[in-house]
Amino acid sequence: MTSFNCFILALFVALMFSGIDVDLAARRLQQLPSLPKTGLTPLPQPTIPIVLKPGSLHPLHSILNLPSAPKVTLPSFPLIPIIPKTIPSIPFLSPPPST
Repeated sequence: MTSFNCFILALFVALMFSGIDVDLAARRLQQLPSLPKTGLTPLPQPTIPIVLKPGSLHPLHSILNLPSAPKVTLPSFPLIPIIPKTIPSIPFLSPPPST
């Protein structure tokens, strides 16, 4: 168990030091002067697709002529019995009448 704890501690320390290196590299990149423009050609701009007017397309006849589905009848649920809220008295557990 001790070796496992040492391994976890070493892993934690290694991750901590690797984070320091990344932090220093990012800070150095932010402090660099802006790079000069290169002679690359600009990328072409995307074209906007042509939107058709709503009435210019032919209606889809196959969707309008679908056969009607048969009606499904669900079985009725059974009635839930009513649970009494009072406990009925049991005669042999009651004390005998006093005379």
